[in-house]
Amino acid sequence: MSAEFARHAPGPSVLPGSPSPYFLQAGQGEHAHLFDSLFTVLLGKEETEGQFGVFTMTAPKGQAIPVHAHPDVHEIFYLLDGRVRVWIQSAAGELLDRVLGPGDFGYVPAGLLHSYRSESDGTRVLGVCTGGFEGFFAAAGTRAGSADLPAHPYVPSPEQLGAAAAAFRNEFHPEVRFDA
Repeated sequence: MSAEFARHAPGPSVLPGSPSPYFLQAGQGEHAHLFDSLFTVLLGKEETEGQFGVFTMTAPKGQAIPVHAHPDVHEIFYLLDGRVRVWIQSAAGELLDRVLGPGDFGYVPAGLLHSYRSESDGTRVLGVCTGGFEGFFAAAGTRAGSADLPAHPYVPSPEQLGAAAAAFRNEFHPEVRFDA
């Protein structure tokens, strides 16, 4: 279990916590609810010696997440099901706006402002990030005991979200809106 996840999610994990070979069955992983979405960590920094994390995000059609950037975290979006709109502000200031569907791929280099919004119910994204950031979802959200979407959105307090953002160097920019 990733150390960041463990601080916020007591209980056993199916992840080995070291670079050991392992398999997960469908629905297994470290689950967390954040807003209306389910995040499932499949591989964390402990299993990759800090190199990368792998997670899935399942979400209904919803609102855009706040515009944010992480100065040292690279992130990818690979669409498994549904549609998600991704906004990225390039280093030159150009706003890139794309709706991704099954099989589509998007990459957000570290430091760039970005946001996304699920455009359809049942959206499923495979995400890969710089190792360690995968713990943000549990720190900002709440641990879930199953691979089900939350019955009610989990809205973290400003203090919880702020502490998670500080711990994982996730910089929110509420003054910026890409979805307006």
